[in-house]
Amino acid sequence: MVGLVPFNRNRVIGRNGFKDVYDMLDDFFSDTLLPRKSLISDTFKLDVKENKDNYQIEAELPGIKKEEINIEMNNERLTINIDKKEEIDESTKNYIHRERHIYSMNRTIYLADAKDNDIKAKLDDGVLTITVPKKEKSNNAYTIEIE
Repeated sequence: MVGLVPFNRNRVIGRNGFKDVYDMLDDFFSDTLLPRKSLISDTFKLDVKENKDNYQIEAELPGIKKEEINIEMNNERLTINIDKKEEIDESTKNYIHRERHIYSMNRTIYLADAKDNDIKAKLDDGVLTITVPKKEKSNNAYTIEIE
């Protein structure tokens, strides 16, 4: 059996050409101390869009059920937590390698002018969409008299 390469395209044996450049770029943008991808540090991907009246966050969560997602807003920080647990009778399975048993991931986004209420979330086809309304900005500017 050939060694398993679960998800990192840069570790594929036999790649020619720009392999070192791809490895260097992927490792540079990773958030780990050691320049290697790992299942522990990898998490779900998300996009944050700012509109006039709200923020829209889209997170890729394929295979995740809404019961496994927890979303919290606390001190202007939106946190998305994923806790996935698979209950499988492993005595009847013949696994050689297993990575999808139990995992937990989270992401936190700082949104300075976000409202703490009226936040809406929707999970559709593996994409979680969260809409966070913005607070109305107050004009606190005033002129200071010089003595």
